[in-house]
Amino acid sequence: MTAFHRIAPARRMALVSALALALATSAGTSAPAMAQASAASPAEAGLLPVKVVANEGRVLITLPAPDRDGYAGRFLYATSLRSGLGSPNMRLDHGGNGPTQMLAFRRLGKKMTVVFEQPEFRHTGGSADVQKGVRESFATSMVWVGDIVSTDPGGGLVVDITSFLTRDAMDIAGRLNRDGKGYKMTDALSLIDPSSVKVFPDNIEIDALQTFQSDAPGPEVMAMTPEPRQVSFTVHHSLIRLPDLGYTPRAFDIRAGGFATQVYDFSRPLGQDLVHQLANRFRLEKVDPAAARSPVKKPIIFYIDTAAPEPIRQALFEGVGWWSDAFDAAGFIGGFQVKMLPPGADPLDVRYNVVNWTNRFTRGWSYGQVIADPRTGEIVKGSVVLGSLRVRQDMVIFEGLAGAANTGKGGPNDPVEASLARIRQLGAHEVGHAIGFMHNFAASIEDRASVMDYPGPLVKVTDGAIDLSDAYAAGIGAWDKVAVDWLYGQAAPGVDPDADAQARLASPRALAMRFMTDVDGRAPDAPSPWTSMWDNGPDPVAELVRLMDVRKVAIARFGPGVLRAGEPLAEMRRKFVPVWLFHRYQVDAAAKLVGGIDYAYAVAGDGRPAPVPVSAAAQNAALDALMTTLSPAALTVPDALTLQLSSGLQGASNKPFEIEILKNAGPSAFDPLVAADVAAQVTLSTLLAPTRLTRLFEQHRRDSAMPGVEALLDRLFAASIDNRTSAVARRIAYRTAMEMARAARDKATSPEAAGILTARLVVLADRLAKLSGGGEDAVWGTALARLLRDNDGLEQELAKKPRAPEIPPGMPIGGAQSEWMEGDWTDGLLPS
Repeated sequence: MTAFHRIAPARRMALVSALALALATSAGTSAPAMAQASAASPAEAGLLPVKVVANEGRVLITLPAPDRDGYAGRFLYATSLRSGLGSPNMRLDHGGNGPTQMLAFRRLGKKMTVVFEQPEFRHTGGSADVQKGVRESFATSMVWVGDIVSTDPGGGLVVDITSFLTRDAMDIAGRLNRDGKGYKMTDALSLIDPSSVKVFPDNIEIDALQTFQSDAPGPEVMAMTPEPRQVSFTVHHSLIRLPDLGYTPRAFDIRAGGFATQVYDFSRPLGQDLVHQLANRFRLEKVDPAAARSPVKKPIIFYIDTAAPEPIRQALFEGVGWWSDAFDAAGFIGGFQVKMLPPGADPLDVRYNVVNWTNRFTRGWSYGQVIADPRTGEIVKGSVVLGSLRVRQDMVIFEGLAGAANTGKGGPNDPVEASLARIRQLGAHEVGHAIGFMHNFAASIEDRASVMDYPGPLVKVTDGAIDLSDAYAAGIGAWDKVAVDWLYGQAAPGVDPDADAQARLASPRALAMRFMTDVDGRAPDAPSPWTSMWDNGPDPVAELVRLMDVRKVAIARFGPGVLRAGEPLAEMRRKFVPVWLFHRYQVDAAAKLVGGIDYAYAVAGDGRPAPVPVSAAAQNAALDALMTTLSPAALTVPDALTLQLSSGLQGASNKPFEIEILKNAGPSAFDPLVAADVAAQVTLSTLLAPTRLTRLFEQHRRDSAMPGVEALLDRLFAASIDNRTSAVARRIAYRTAMEMARAARDKATSPEAAGILTARLVVLADRLAKLSGGGEDAVWGTALARLLRDNDGLEQELAKKPRAPEIPPGMPIGGAQSEWMEGDWTDGLLPS
């Protein structure tokens, strides 16, 4: 417990209430001036007086008289895109947010400036000198200087902010230059939209049209814009009144499912970490704080974008509405609601929390995002961007698995119904991010306990046929109720709010459930054995065995029946990929037991168990199951199907089709060896990941009964390299040898593991060189031995991408590792 938490609750509430004023003082504005800035204009005039000079394309605002240091008001400032590019890779989406900034207007001489302040660094409750010391230790950002048009009799300043609104606030040029070169914003083609200006008591909303020019546009921009050298976007600006006092921040807890605003508070006592986090959440208050159940003062309402077509719109309405059950269980009667966006309402207006529907060139991630007060973590607006092609990709998957005969007919095996079940879950998931919750990738092992997991479709075989009836769970999960209770649960009067929240996490219900998130679940080579994406079931190994049986049935039944009437036969190649690789994510889940460590997010004294390695028996069982995914029988495409997959296709380039199929042996000739190679890579890349090899070596060093790197290689040799009975088997063996060589040369591989891999490859080369005769196996073995002994030639071979066919994307964008999680301008963004 921190020193702040030890303060009496009443006194602590007073300190919290003073936080905003203290921050204002620390940034150079007196408390009275701050109060004046927050209430500068009467409600009927809006947040600030605004004048639009339409014939000149200018926007003028009137700021209150500045204080002695020149400050004329502070606001939250946020941007978003009204019109996007349509590219999932460049993250220029309709509805996508820029960062939330603490904006201060400051007069310097004859000019008005806009300064972005940094409330992350603070000294809560300190003297003016102490706060000044913190303020002057860190930089601010002056982002604009403009003209003061006039001064009114009361000292208010009329300022032309047009050029502030037309600057590249969202770094669109930087985004475009990831694809092309030389994009810069063109001032002559960047203007405010006078008709867009809306003024409300707590916010001002304005659009600006911004145009970016380049003589070297990239391929994505060229594919999606009418004139790639001049690309225009509508950027939306929101100026927002600072939230009222009285909000109580919630301390972030690593054991819960929230995300947070990080702060550096130099007021914390010596011996305590000055870096801490404030959980992001809406201000939700009971009418009767003393009641276990009470109506709320202001509910959290999410609106469904009417740009979403039916029946998707209704499915989103239903899925998002699941959250009302979690808030009701936490004692908030009517605390969460879902509605359709009213006619005429602007989805980018900060007064509305919106599930936005966006269309793209190819499929991509959906995401939840927030505009949050950087001082306290309070969410001011939550919003979601849902990509329209996600549900269409689900249709590809389900028609590939179950066929198209039932499409649109209703019933449990209708691919449309299964896809709508997924969109309900996705809507709930993304709104979960927008109300403050992280992923819980451990929920799948606990009977689908959270909508915040990435759910793999639970496909079954019933009476010899694919069964989609239970593909996705319906309703909010048990973990979601725990998470809402922790994040939003309201302490009784006089009870320490954070102590109350911690007690909720210590309840038997919370302790009985697992929570693990992206840092441990996203990478396929992570050590947590129970934390994976797109998996199912309490036993990852048993589920992999089951999925391989489902895959076998689906492949045996695959044929023209997966197509709707009139679809080109070549579309079979697109629908075949998710069937062929149906096991790919369960492979990752099972592989996490190999070199795995069972641990939890724990704090000192909470009684959670210490980390332990996964048992040798469980690791060996996982290896047994994983080796079956490398068997020639599992990776051989039936000859008849190979020919069916070789139908021709002509016409304009179809990018979604092209990126989702396996490489052909010519324009249309399906290559079954590429299919085997790709599927083998799925297993080999995760088993031979450098971090896993390091853990295997270390666990065997500590306990010789545990499998080590040698044991893994023994299994791989027996399953692939020593099992060469066909061309498919030799391709699997070749890929195994190449992945071993790649891992041995990877800079992330430990010297000990690299040495074992290298020694094994030397022995393999010697064995293969001794093969005699003129058969296919001997010829293959001699060539591979020569390559393994030629270090320079092997380096060149490993660098040849065509020799390692690319695995088509399974998740919305590419493979398991994605730059989405590496941080960006998109504030509070979490992809799914």
